[in-house]
Amino acid sequence: MLVQLAIRDIVLIDRLELEFSPGLTVLTGETGAGKSILLDAFSLALGGRGDGALVRSGQAQGQVVAVFDPPPGHPARLAAAEQGLDVEGDLILRRVQMADGRSRAFVNDQPVSVQALRAIGDALVEIHGQHDDRALVDPNVHRSLLDAFGGHGDLVAATRAAHAALRQADKDLREETAAVEAARKEADYLGHALADLTKLGPRPGEEEALAAERTAMQQAEKVVGDLRDAHESVGGDGSPLSTLSAALRRLERRQPQAPNLLDPAIKALDAALNALDSAQEALDQALRDAEFDPRALEQVEERLFALRAAARKYGAPVDQLPALAESFAADLAALDAGEARLLALAKARDAAEKHFFGRAAELTKARKKAAHALDAAVNAELPPLKLERAVFSTHIATDPDQGGPDGAERVEFWVQTNPGSKPGPLMKVASGGELSRFMLALKVVLADRGSAPTLVFDEIDAGAGGAAADAIGQRLARLGARVQVLSVTHAPQVAARAITHMRISKDLADKGARAATRVAPLADEHRREEIARMLAGATITEEARAAATRLIENAR
Repeated sequence: MLVQLAIRDIVLIDRLELEFSPGLTVLTGETGAGKSILLDAFSLALGGRGDGALVRSGQAQGQVVAVFDPPPGHPARLAAAEQGLDVEGDLILRRVQMADGRSRAFVNDQPVSVQALRAIGDALVEIHGQHDDRALVDPNVHRSLLDAFGGHGDLVAATRAAHAALRQADKDLREETAAVEAARKEADYLGHALADLTKLGPRPGEEEALAAERTAMQQAEKVVGDLRDAHESVGGDGSPLSTLSAALRRLERRQPQAPNLLDPAIKALDAALNALDSAQEALDQALRDAEFDPRALEQVEERLFALRAAARKYGAPVDQLPALAESFAADLAALDAGEARLLALAKARDAAEKHFFGRAAELTKARKKAAHALDAAVNAELPPLKLERAVFSTHIATDPDQGGPDGAERVEFWVQTNPGSKPGPLMKVASGGELSRFMLALKVVLADRGSAPTLVFDEIDAGAGGAAADAIGQRLARLGARVQVLSVTHAPQVAARAITHMRISKDLADKGARAATRVAPLADEHRREEIARMLAGATITEEARAAATRLIENAR
């Protein structure tokens, strides 16, 4: 509830600090005293529209601070927590309005956007007047009010969860369908490509090995002629082997005659012949190694060119062709798996749809039942409010084939204000005064379900008097037993039922240089005097004081 309200330099208010208590608080005062200023200032703290004209003349800025103590887990605390704010202890909403039109917003002394301040303020306070029945304007709010009255929280949550599951199932099915369709379009290409690569059978490292083998064959072809010439020189017709062998034999026959002279020469010739034999063997081996079948070179080149052609065709290096073939095979396998997955997702989507519409149907049934009860409860409140000929009804339009997260219903409050007239939406049929009383009846019925913890009623009793005003006072008091109620009123019957009574007045300040709005809590005699003024007008009579006393005693 609202605990404190501090206003500084707003219109006619220079400095004002008020404390509030539970129950019904009334604010009274003569026309023009500043009741609207007070509400405008309060609305500013709740995130209402700012305006430089609200700043008191001659001042650079004005400020409004509202202190609340909502219970743990209250939506206002959750809204503040979503903004990353500290929500321990009281919630302190502060708005600074500059004279140039700029404004700043704070929650617990942490800066926030005006939108964030408004979201928190909306969860804490509802301000209602003849021209500000926001809860009665939006049919989406009507639906939430009906659900609050019927206690449909769990059903609504289950329906929303079922709708979210259906949307996810739809998304999964759409994505898988798109993937499978794309795979189907690629299936022929994938099959052809996989067959092509499978037939080719590329192996890792094959290109490098073939290129090296091809280079070796090409180099061998160039050097084989030189090898043959060398071989001819060493072992052919021009070879010195026979000449050296003959010379060695002659020297060996002469060796006994002069061993010391011939032994070194014999050894050298023998070594030369051995070296020539080794050279001939090496040349023979080189010639054998250099020998190749030209068809083998052709086959190597054909294989190498086939691999490189496939690489160009599929846009991948030769070494990646084996992995590419595996990828094509996996894509084809995924297509088969995707078809199966598609069937499973379609079944899951159908099951999610069935579950959602089942939950929505339960919610529809519960809403229709709650609508009858709500209509009966609201209509029972109307006669004392001088709406005895009016009929309130909850109009439910249901499309079973359609539905959103909150079900398939459009809920709208309708009224028939006179017998024989055509029922219609509340905002279009009811007059301003009737709207206020219809809204009060609704709030009495919904006080502990779907209401903010603080309700503000701005002259809801306008145009009402006597029994109607007393009935309004009774209902405001009943509301005050369950939520905090602040009511700006001109009806003494309403004021008499308040727990707390505050009087708004306009006095002269600064030695008569300017007007200033003041607010003073009233107790006992002062309160009786104010109610007597409301009854009698400018001149308060003893009869008015006696009537005021009776009103207060009867209210008690």
